[in-house]
Amino acid sequence: MDIPKRYDTLLQAIDRWFARGITEAGDGVVPCRTGCTACCHGPFDISPADAAMVAEAIRDLPEDVRTGVVGRANAQLATYIAAIEGWGAPWDVDALSEDAFDALCLALAEEPCPALGEEGGCLIYESRPATCRMTGLGMLTHSGELLENVCPIQEAFPEYAALPPTLFDLHRFEALSEQFEFGATQQGWLTTTIAGVAGGLDQQ
Repeated sequence: MDIPKRYDTLLQAIDRWFARGITEAGDGVVPCRTGCTACCHGPFDISPADAAMVAEAIRDLPEDVRTGVVGRANAQLATYIAAIEGWGAPWDVDALSEDAFDALCLALAEEPCPALGEEGGCLIYESRPATCRMTGLGMLTHSGELLENVCPIQEAFPEYAALPPTLFDLHRFEALSEQFEFGATQQGWLTTTIAGVAGGLDQQ
């Protein structure tokens, strides 16, 4: 199974949801744009399918750009090692307690994502994980579950912060993504971080 390309097609459902939310909000209300990097700092967990897709995207970068991403990732992994005794490659987030991972996220909250470019753009934007695509709007699922907008700067934009959640069929998305998560797991991918993926590429 070509997980990255087929999974990317599924992720476009989230992109359509986000685009609809921006349209419903009205011109200029949602501040998300290239150069706004508020949500691009600190580690966060990504699924096995996301990890497979991110790895391929980083490998496809020009050599000098890829080297920069890997170098920044390895610098963060050194902090992982110092913060959590005994943790190492393959950087399996599921092997950590929730408290341990939360403490790591807090310690690295100001660190930019290794895939964040100097100009404030994502170097792997077309292959960014599902979590990144879901950040910036509140989500209301068809079952009535509310996922709040986690944008860290929304309070600076009162009209944006007051937006109602945008409807999305999260249950269907999760059901369809199961095959990709299973396939990626079978290929050796696991729940990790961007740094965990990028830092391991120079060892493969």
